[in-house]
Amino acid sequence: MPIQIAGCAPMPRRRWLSLSISCLLLGTPLVLHAQPDDAGDGPAPASSVSSAPNAINLNRIVVTAQKREQQEVDVPISISAYSGNFLKTLGITHVEDLGRYVPGLQVQVQSPNNPGFAVRGITTDDGSSDAASRVSIFQDGVDISRSRGSVVALYDMDRIEVLRGPQGTLFGRGAESGAISLIQNKAQDTTSGGFTTELGNYNSRLFTGYFNTPLGANVDARVAVYDSEHDGYIKNLSGGSLNGEDTKAIRASVHIKTGEQSGIDLIANYQRDAPPGDDFRSAIIPNRNGSTDVFGPADLNEGDALGIRRKVYGLTALGNFALSDSWTLSTTTGLRKFNSFEQFDADGSQVNLLNFAEHAKSHQASQEIRFNFDDGGRFTGFLGANYFYENGSQAVPFSTDERSLLLQLMNIGPSISPAAGGLLQLLGPVPPLLNANFLPNQPYSTIPIVGTPLNPDEREGYENYGSTRSYELFADGTFHVTDRFDITGGLRVSREKLTAGYQVFNATGPYAASIGPALAEIGKLLTGAPLGINGITAPNDLFPPTYGKLTNDNSSTSVVGRLIGSYRVDDDTNAYLSVSRGRRPDVLAFNINPNGIGYSNAVLPAEILWNYEAGIKGSAASGTFLYDLSLFYYNYTNFQSQVLQGGRYITVNSGRAHAPGFEASLQQAFTDNASVFLNYSYLHARFDDTDQNGNPQQYAGNHLRLAPDNSVALGLLWNFPLDDARVAYVRPSYTWRSKVYFEDDNNPNYVQAGYGLFNLRAGVTFDHGRWDLGIWGNNLANKKYLIDAGNTGETFGLPTYIPGAPRTYGVSISGKF
Repeated sequence: MPIQIAGCAPMPRRRWLSLSISCLLLGTPLVLHAQPDDAGDGPAPASSVSSAPNAINLNRIVVTAQKREQQEVDVPISISAYSGNFLKTLGITHVEDLGRYVPGLQVQVQSPNNPGFAVRGITTDDGSSDAASRVSIFQDGVDISRSRGSVVALYDMDRIEVLRGPQGTLFGRGAESGAISLIQNKAQDTTSGGFTTELGNYNSRLFTGYFNTPLGANVDARVAVYDSEHDGYIKNLSGGSLNGEDTKAIRASVHIKTGEQSGIDLIANYQRDAPPGDDFRSAIIPNRNGSTDVFGPADLNEGDALGIRRKVYGLTALGNFALSDSWTLSTTTGLRKFNSFEQFDADGSQVNLLNFAEHAKSHQASQEIRFNFDDGGRFTGFLGANYFYENGSQAVPFSTDERSLLLQLMNIGPSISPAAGGLLQLLGPVPPLLNANFLPNQPYSTIPIVGTPLNPDEREGYENYGSTRSYELFADGTFHVTDRFDITGGLRVSREKLTAGYQVFNATGPYAASIGPALAEIGKLLTGAPLGINGITAPNDLFPPTYGKLTNDNSSTSVVGRLIGSYRVDDDTNAYLSVSRGRRPDVLAFNINPNGIGYSNAVLPAEILWNYEAGIKGSAASGTFLYDLSLFYYNYTNFQSQVLQGGRYITVNSGRAHAPGFEASLQQAFTDNASVFLNYSYLHARFDDTDQNGNPQQYAGNHLRLAPDNSVALGLLWNFPLDDARVAYVRPSYTWRSKVYFEDDNNPNYVQAGYGLFNLRAGVTFDHGRWDLGIWGNNLANKKYLIDAGNTGETFGLPTYIPGAPRTYGVSISGKF
């Protein structure tokens, strides 16, 4: 029989803390119905509700974050786990959607080629091939953290685990601030299948499905597919549309059973992305209709040529072998590569000013071997070794019409140098960049005064290269001091060899070497110093020439680790204290003289993070209420920031930073057919006033970028049984985040004020959940918001803005057998 609790009645002593937390957090009397111990049909997160009645099962989520199967409540770290059922319940198929529901996680996706992942205010979004990650993204245990290859479709998922805080011991060198572990469904010994298809506005079309079948006595196979498309949300007056989607993916997996407790999983992943271009929008240069509304039609001059072509390939082999009753051997082998090309308009206008492209590619191989020990006694742990290799490059071609570029430089000349200001005084009034019809104005075919021809198709660019080899040894274990008190500790030692390269491609064309020397001569006449963009003279307009490929390399040994004390307060409550150390590897830099004559190599010191944390998690009311609360303090030294310099982003040492915060995940089942979840995060991520030497810092007191002080996710999952075979459901959710700065310098022009998004899914299931007919809507209030601002155009006085998705809606149908 269900246990009914009217308000916060007395409970046995061993559950007093769980119930006290429940009463304190919810604040009002509740009537709760507990499920029998065998309710539900497998692991599910606290906030998931299936389409069938009597299916709420709040406390049965099994995670493998600590490299062994555990109930989430037993893991003494900040972790949020979401089953594939929960992802389907809320229609989450994109990583940016996931970021709105996980406390402490922010995900910014300009395009599949350019994501940013931030855990507790610490962002990973550097696309350079020689830049290390701060937040590790793992797909079935394989590191996929390289920015340009890390966005993958979330389909046919078993679960997703998001770990906050340094996770280097568990996940390796790239998990300085956290890790996102994507666990895909594997082949099973059953015949089953299912599909979901959706249609909506903007010609949106989605289809995902899977089929699983045994191939023999000890061999099973599974195939899953994903196809999602929609037209661009933004009309481009120069042709085509922007901010659309076109993603196709397929996964094939085979499970080979080699023993009663042993087996091998072989997994092949392929994904292709070919969406239209991103809407980098200027709020300064009006479109041909005279509008500077960043949420209205765009006017990007390259039209249909804008867009992305990206392919990602992955092969994974997972082995799990029982060596004895106490020891198991786990192996993870990964081969992965991606190749992406993106064309984008960095000035955000119909003027041929800043036309960039990016060609990024990488291939990698990794091998991990891990021995797990568990004899049922006081000690449980693992030890192992990991090898990782990656080689990649990022080429950035640039083109411009020097006639238009000159006008823009004349407009922002005084901010470049005093010499430029003196030149403007000699030339008189600066002609406008656009004519009366809002089309490009080109009054000059040569540089005034000296008559040097201007090149209508000036081209140059740069390319960076990166190679990484790392060897790691790691060990982690938990000692059960008493039946209630555990101590967990772990270390990972990494030996890394990093090699970086950088090369600038000089300008081409009949006038390639003309404008630079001409500007230099003008500057000498006016001020005695050369004049150019950022001091650059010849043979380029934008990038200081390198006259060949520059190289830099470095080898280092590092240690990261964790120490945790956890106490089982009662059968339903676990509390812990922890300290952990994270590290982002050294950064290899090139200091190039503006005139291209001479350079020096530099190595920025490794970014170090210390995290101090206290948490408590558990359940109350026979498992119908779950909570996970944590307090933490981040302390950084040698914090690495991205700044624009010479038309490209470079990494600099910004000194010290700190981030105290609080996170809460609350999940409540009111009846067998209704539950609610609330996730909240408070984060005070700021730069310190002084560096480690006591000197004032450039960004003293500033917010860290992409780090809102407050974020909230609230959802209601409600079923209405119609008869024995049919159930109606409604699933509203609301996500909100406070003000976000897009740059570490906290420029007030590049900020998004606090805003919230309201989503809804509703429908009816038939035949005991076999069929599902529903409707869905995202951003139903049609809130206008930005996902980024500033960007490359900022260097030239032309910041750009990227709007978020407008209101979308549609219908869906799902089936399974």
